[in-house]
Parts: sequence; structure tokens; C-alpha cells
Amino acid sequence: MAKTSKKTDKTTPDAAIEPLEEQIDIAMEHLKKTRAEISKVIYGQTDVISLSLTSILADGHALLIGVPGLAKTLLVDTLGTVLGLSAKRVQCTPDLMPADIIGTEVLEESKSGARSFKFIEGPVFGNLLMADEINRASPRTQSALLQAMQERRVSVGGKEYDLPKPFHVLATQNPIEQEGTYPLPEAQLDRFLLQIDVQYPEWDAERLMLLNTTGKERQKAKSVMTENELLGLQSLVKEMPVGEALVDNILKLVRSLRPGPDADPAINQFILWAPGPRAAQALIQTAKAYALLDGRLSPSMDDIKTLALPVLKHRMALTPFARSEKITLNDLIEQLI
Repeated sequence: MAKTSKKTDKTTPDAAIEPLEEQIDIAMEHLKKTRAEISKVIYGQTDVISLSLTSILADGHALLIGVPGLAKTLLVDTLGTVLGLSAKRVQCTPDLMPADIIGTEVLEESKSGARSFKFIEGPVFGNLLMADEINRASPRTQSALLQAMQERRVSVGGKEYDLPKPFHVLATQNPIEQEGTYPLPEAQLDRFLLQIDVQYPEWDAERLMLLNTTGKERQKAKSVMTENELLGLQSLVKEMPVGEALVDNILKLVRSLRPGPDADPAINQFILWAPGPRAAQALIQTAKAYALLDGRLSPSMDDIKTLALPVLKHRMALTPFARSEKITLNDLIEQLI
């Protein structure tokens, strides 16, 4: 973990810096213990763990994409344990209904014979909801999560029910299976703060995993944080300063990806739809959270370079011509950075 940096936004009063430095020092201790506990169960995948923690610290949701067997489900379960969150899991299938996620009203009869409706909460009423293979759920069921992810509440029977705080959705998706799947609509993809690509582990990590998971005993992660402590870290992220020059660079990057009369010819030729204002908001949120993970007072342009792909690529689509020319979103975004 890097040492706390003294470099801060010039507009921040010196009186406000000292308490912030102390808070970040405390946060670093919490996050160091968090990483240590997660590493007992998840071998390798350092970037995936960092991005998952970044998403939660930034008070957002994440979409984890990877082939089966890469510990995506185990990672979400471990995050719930270590962060002291109540984790719920939904296995998405084509016959899954919205009520299976949100909950439903049932008719109850009292001893006196009076009847009334009672709301039975679904798995969405937890701190951490894992939607496993979310693209296997029907569009109707996928849309049931939209209000929950954006407004942190659900509507059932004309009534609104607030979700617990904190609330995060970590969804998984298998990129190689297309049969029986429903692509996520653009509106829902935009609700995910990050798209995290889960790759195969490195040699040493996979070897360690084989040795430690095929014996009699297995390591188990322990809770090192409470809900209130996590809420405190999320509040700290929001207080962290961001330099105006960095904000301008973020805005310039996001706007440069949008087709239009003043856009680069390659953008007009290759981009079908581009990121909106929520993408710029996500870059600022995640950059601050990523800086906190590294023990710094404010984010830098290096953080934006690291986070640009996870934040932007699921908010964009290529034209058929781009695909025929074997142009990728990674190439376009990296060129503009």
C-alpha cells in the first residue's frame, strides 16, 4: 500500500486536510485487513479484487464477466463476509420472475377472520445481491432490478419499500454461452459502475489454489468490517477532492467518444452509441475510491487510465463496419487516452 500522499487539490483549505489524512490512514488499515482476508480465499485476481472493492467503495454496482470456474461467485460471497454485509444470491434462469427477486404480496387471514396483504421481501432486500448469470433472466426480470439499482427502492402493489444501506448488485455473466441468454439492455448496463473482466489466474496463483483447495481443510475468510464502517468509507470517498484539471480531462475523454459533427472521423465511423453523463460521473466516483485503496488523498490521471476501460466499454457499442474491420472498443478508448 502506498504511503499517504500530501498532494491535494489547491482549492482545499489546509484545515480540512488534516482530518481527511487521519481518516484515510484509518481507512487504509481497514482496507489492508480486507485485502488480506480476501486473499485467503481468492488466489491471484488482484485487479479483479481491487476493482470490486472500488465499485463498493464508490457506492456502485459491478458486472463481472468471465468463463465458468474463475471464482466469481466465491468472490462475491467472500466480499459479503469480509465487509460484514448480508449477501443474497439469485441464480438467473429464463423462468425467473420479477417477484422472485423483489418479493411479493400474500393474502393473510388473522384469527378474527380479517384479511390483509403482507409483503414478503425478496433477496433484493440484502446489502449485497449476487445476480448469477444475469443475462439468462428475461428482459422483464432484468428490468425489475433497474429501480433497485438506481433509486435503492422497489415498488410493489402501489407502495415503495426502501432497500437496506449499503446496497450493491454484483452480477455475473458468461461471455462464451449465448444459448438461452438475453443481452442486457443499454439502460441497465449504464447502471453498472464497472464492467470487470475476470481472466484466468497466473501460474503461481493457480498452483497455490490447487494445493490449498484439494486438501482436507480450506481457508475461510472472516469479517473485518461492519456495515457502518463501510458506510463511513463510502462517505469518505465522497469527501475526497478532485482537481479541476482532472475533471476537465474526464469530460474531454467522455465527450470525445461521442459521434457528432466535431468528432474524430474514426468515432463517427466505428461508434454506434456512446457513453452519457453517467460515465463521467462514474469515472470521478471510481477514481476517488481507487485512490483511497492506494492510500492517497485525491485521484490522478493514472487512475483514470486504469479505470477508463472498466467504466466506459459497457456503455458503448461498435458499428457493424467496426466489427468487420476487427476494431475493438479497447483499441479506440486506449488511443483516445
